[in-house]
Amino acid sequence: MQLQQVLANLDEWLEPWRYKDYAPNGLQVEGRAQVKRIVCGVTASQALIDAAIERQADAILVHHGYFWKGEDVRLVGMKRQRVAKLLQHDISLIAYHLPLDAHPELGNNARLAAVLGLEVAGQSGDQGLLWHGSWPPAGSAREFADHLSQVLGRNALLLGDENQQVSRVAWCTGGAQGFFEEAIRLGVTAFVTGEVSEQCFHLAAEYGVAFIAAGHHATERYGIAALGEKLSHLHGISVEFVDLFNPV
Repeated sequence: MQLQQVLANLDEWLEPWRYKDYAPNGLQVEGRAQVKRIVCGVTASQALIDAAIERQADAILVHHGYFWKGEDVRLVGMKRQRVAKLLQHDISLIAYHLPLDAHPELGNNARLAAVLGLEVAGQSGDQGLLWHGSWPPAGSAREFADHLSQVLGRNALLLGDENQQVSRVAWCTGGAQGFFEEAIRLGVTAFVTGEVSEQCFHLAAEYGVAFIAAGHHATERYGIAALGEKLSHLHGISVEFVDLFNPV
């Protein structure tokens, strides 16, 4: 299918114009016009580009692309190497950041809830990025953290009282530790995100709300995989999710 049709579908589903983001959403590097094979991944790293070249992909679809606000705009060093490889092999780079986090069906928060067995009650916060709901089995914070570790295949870091009973939960994938206080105001008993900051330890202890850092990469694998799967089902093109190791 045509690259422009792929982009039209993705824009229609994710509505990137609704978000104030830190990087451009959609096509970031233009490759060949015809797309038969797509590689998906969390981040457009050199390793993912190499995997796409090995698989003879026409396009790469990611959550973390390039040209972030505040970064050096020059094509030098690591950025030059990456972009040069894409241009050399005529591979398009397509990226969706906040639109993929917030999407109610295909988004990272929606898909994380599905794999963890969380029941969604609503979205709040900046641009609807903070989700909240419940963990139906309920149990202690330690049991909940262990559940995350088992499902995500990564040891989750638990802050707060291990015996704290967890039922109402808020979550935001990736580096959303800054949402912890807003999650606390929702009246939840646990908050899940990917990364952690020093002050989260004190907030968890003093407010009595468990904080669980389950990994930036680990919590954001599912949205991009679901997005690629929908493209494949709709158009019958080859789409492969490549889950590269990242312990962060």
